[in-house]
Amino acid sequence: MNRLHRFAAASMITLSICFGPGQASAQLVVFDPNNYAQNVLTAARALQQVNNQIVSLQNQAQMLINQAKNLAMLPFSSLLQLEQSILRTQQLLAQAQRIAYDIQQIDRAFSTTYAPASSSLSNQALITNAQTRWQNAMAGLQDAMRTQATVVGNLDTNRTEMSALVTSSQGATGALQASQAGNQLLALQAQQLADLTAVVAAHGRAQNLESAKRAAAQDQGREQLRRFLTQGAGYQPTTVQMFH
Repeated sequence: MNRLHRFAAASMITLSICFGPGQASAQLVVFDPNNYAQNVLTAARALQQVNNQIVSLQNQAQMLINQAKNLAMLPFSSLLQLEQSILRTQQLLAQAQRIAYDIQQIDRAFSTTYAPASSSLSNQALITNAQTRWQNAMAGLQDAMRTQATVVGNLDTNRTEMSALVTSSQGATGALQASQAGNQLLALQAQQLADLTAVVAAHGRAQNLESAKRAAAQDQGREQLRRFLTQGAGYQPTTVQMFH
């Protein structure tokens, strides 16, 4: 009973502390469900805004990565090999023998060696001009064949470069790399066109020299025939010992 009395007394003291003198109601903690729901909704909206910002930052980061890929340089360049191929062809054309690709030299040759045979030229001069024209024609044919051989030698280099460029284009990570690979493929085509132009020029030069030689030979033949048929200056029979 003493324990019961003490518990009752303690309870009365607690109630007196809670209520206090002169208070009509107890001071209790009140739970407001509407306020709680509003707070939860506010927190959810704040969390959604944070998530949206995270997604926006991720998109911006991905955009920067894509821009970096688009601005990345192509790691392969065929410029040196193409320049070397073109340089070999140019050097070969510059080594053209005798009548080369020079307008002044051509004009000088057609005013002397390929000029119409005149009566003022000696027979020895006519023979010398004919030999020079034959040598020019042979040199032109040789230069044409050398140019063709050089262009054929460039085909293997072109094949290697084309394969590397196509592989680089297919593996391009951005627009700049794809564009650079395409530009180098166009440069390769330009180099091949330059080789083709060189072959056509060398072959045309050889044909023109041969045609000029034939035309000059026909004109010289007419002059020599005229001299042969000229009275007093034509053919004079002489005694010739052929066999001992």
